[in-house]
Amino acid sequence: MSDIRSKDFPAHVAIIMDGNGRWANQQGLPRIEGHRRGAEAVRRTLKTAYDAGIHCLTLYAFSVENWNRPQDEIDGLMRLLEQFLKENSKQIIKMEARFRVVGRYEELPNAIQDRLRQLEADTANNTKHTLALALNYGSRTEIVDAVSALAEDVKNGRVDPSAIDYSCIRSYLYTDDLPDPDLVIRTSGECRLSNFLLLQSAYSEIYISDVLWPDFSREHLQAALDDYASRERRYGKTGEQVSIPKI
Repeated sequence: MSDIRSKDFPAHVAIIMDGNGRWANQQGLPRIEGHRRGAEAVRRTLKTAYDAGIHCLTLYAFSVENWNRPQDEIDGLMRLLEQFLKENSKQIIKMEARFRVVGRYEELPNAIQDRLRQLEADTANNTKHTLALALNYGSRTEIVDAVSALAEDVKNGRVDPSAIDYSCIRSYLYTDDLPDPDLVIRTSGECRLSNFLLLQSAYSEIYISDVLWPDFSREHLQAALDDYASRERRYGKTGEQVSIPKI
């Protein structure tokens, strides 16, 4: 296997971790077992991403739409989340990673909120890496919250309406202190963003992996990084413009 460090790898990778339920169905197991195996894939991916030198990793763990799932599955997911935080907090701290929650996590169970806030506080001064979990997250909800907060500041005279630009709006997003993702990976072969980082991903490269999330491995992340390194990122410019060497 080639070295995980690609010649040009992204600073921020965001992953839509999809396929836990289908993996369980294929194995003849309960859906919650798929989520449990998915948590193991998270641990593998954390180590692999940080070994690769990826500075920021954002994982789509629970969407606002996931509340529509059967209650027993939601309860199981919350138990797995609390268990994951309990078992991996020390490792995250050891990796010198700053932990961030992206989303309305004040709507999660109190015990989980407490663990999330504690881990954020314990890692607030870490600068080597950032691990962001998107929990109770939806991009449209994020935009509504951002616009509401911005409108309140305009109303109270804290923001001049004529000075509003994207940079201003961005400062009201949940991800205001995170860089935009260079690469968005989605597993399970589905070709959609599912309400994930819609504004932030405006110029992200998108990589679709057919593998189901519980089977996502170092090799699969390597394939995504290699694919990213082969692409030309133009940001609206021509290929000739971006290929001109910097002096």
